[in-house]
Amino acid sequence: MNTKQELINKLQKDILLWQGFKPQVPGAAEAIGLGEIELAFPNGVFPKKAIHEFISVLPEQSAASDGFIGAVLSILMKDGAACVWISTARKLFPVSLRLFNVDPERIIFIDVTREKDALWVAEEAIKCDGLAAVVVELSELSLIESRRLQLAVEETGVTGFILRKDATKQASNVATARWKITPVPSETEEEMPGVGFPRWKVELTKVRNGNPGNWILEWAGDRFVEVQDQQKTLWYDKEERQIG
Repeated sequence: MNTKQELINKLQKDILLWQGFKPQVPGAAEAIGLGEIELAFPNGVFPKKAIHEFISVLPEQSAASDGFIGAVLSILMKDGAACVWISTARKLFPVSLRLFNVDPERIIFIDVTREKDALWVAEEAIKCDGLAAVVVELSELSLIESRRLQLAVEETGVTGFILRKDATKQASNVATARWKITPVPSETEEEMPGVGFPRWKVELTKVRNGNPGNWILEWAGDRFVEVQDQQKTLWYDKEERQIG
């Protein structure tokens, strides 16, 4: 049985390499605080040297994707690195990123008129290894274009986020993960007025050599929280220790 499982594991790693994705060696990278979601990825590690595609069908899903990516950026940028955000019709209000502990002054927003230019800028930005991440908003992404972006992130280690806001133009590409983020009602603290922390239904519809699934996550001010049966499960405290 062990021999069979070892063979399957080896084949999975070989397939990743053939497809151009180099999985992290266990223990070589730290968890970023996504809890059980990270276990869906090969070796249980969120892939930073990879392209992540976010599909938004409705405007509220697009806004939710912006927020979720912002929360992830707060973790990826914690060491002071910058990020580039490219768009042809950006609706994100930069100051809103402060809700996710992201300093908007550390994000370089580049607005262009053509998607062809956005794609070119994204590829060139990814080649700058001093960045933590590059976010680009596109309607479509071809196999060849995604392959070029994947080769670039493998070279520099910069994480690439593709925000796809036209679900009718989905095409085969080499994105390591395909996400769908949908807002869900927040919950306020007892007897406390106002709006609760942002919550999302997080769906991983595609994980290369991983395990798709869906979860309910909340951004609790400085970390992700998984919501189960209306109860909150804190995954990591500031010292990156798992807690209950």
